[in-house]
Amino acid sequence: MSDERLDVGDRIPEFELPDQNGKTFRSNELSRPAVFYFYPHDDTPGCTAQACSFRDAFEYFTDMGVEVIGISSDDVGSHRRFAEKHSLPFTLLSDVDGEVRSAFGVPKSLGILPGRVTYVVDASGVIRYVFNSQMRTSEHVGRSLKILKEIIQERK
Repeated sequence: MSDERLDVGDRIPEFELPDQNGKTFRSNELSRPAVFYFYPHDDTPGCTAQACSFRDAFEYFTDMGVEVIGISSDDVGSHRRFAEKHSLPFTLLSDVDGEVRSAFGVPKSLGILPGRVTYVVDASGVIRYVFNSQMRTSEHVGRSLKILKEIIQERK
């Protein structure tokens, strides 16, 4: 897997990762639009704010038929506790070795922190939007919803 950054028009890589329940998620089985959001760590202030923003908007995503998927290097147990503590209704994937983060080319912030990048992907696995902001955690949701509405309009 490479460190080349994926961008709009690129296809997401094929990967398999365990979710917070230990079930294997396979990217090649994705059959609907999705939001993949990479975040630094479970239960830290910014990551909790971001996850809770996705939780609070979850109904909007599901009404549009969109899957929400958070990815960090935390292990399955950490993800399970994080999801339970904050009532997160979406998938959290455990990328302990950072291979998927690397395959997407998610950059580090300040050279040391795992980056916070959101990818909006259409049903065929093509990236339609990328938002990279470590500090503007709540904007990841709003920007994703805006792009998804445009994608849905295109299909009509």
